Amino acid sequence: MRKANEAYLQIGEVAERTGVTQRTLRFYEEKGLLRPPSRMDGGFRLYSEDDVLRVEQIRRLQNLLGVSLADIKEMVDAEEVLRELKAQYRPEAAVAEKKRQLQKAIEVVQAQYAIVRQKTEQMEEMRTQLEERLNTFDRWMAELERLEQREPVAPA
Repeated sequence: MRKANEAYLQIGEVAERTGVTQRTLRFYEEKGLLRPPSRMDGGFRLYSEDDVLRVEQIRRLQNLLGVSLADIKEMVDAEEVLRELKAQYRPEAAVAEKKRQLQKAIEVVQAQYAIVRQKTEQMEEMRTQLEERLNTFDRWMAELERLEQREPVAPA
């Protein structure tokens, strides 16, 4: 809910604070991820602090649940390097050359693994936070149900 005395930010300020582009903010609005902002005379968008928090939450989820274009590029480039190493492999090559190629393959796959491991750890952290929240809600519900059982029934 927007507050009457709340300070508002223009789209450029929100973009700068949240690390997204103005185009991204308009996309979020178009897709219903953000409420339509208030407007100044002249149609300029005005965002609240709640809107900024929501954009930051969207970004956290996007980073957690998605894979960035940079990560995708790294994963695809790694596969290309592995294909090149496989194409260059010669059974008759010297052991030192085979070790060099294998070491390069190991480094490439370790980089891919690091990306996947990071996402997995972040997902595990989020899962734990959500479990804790659900456990808290369950405790609150149980307490409310105990209180409800103690309340006298009002006559009809």
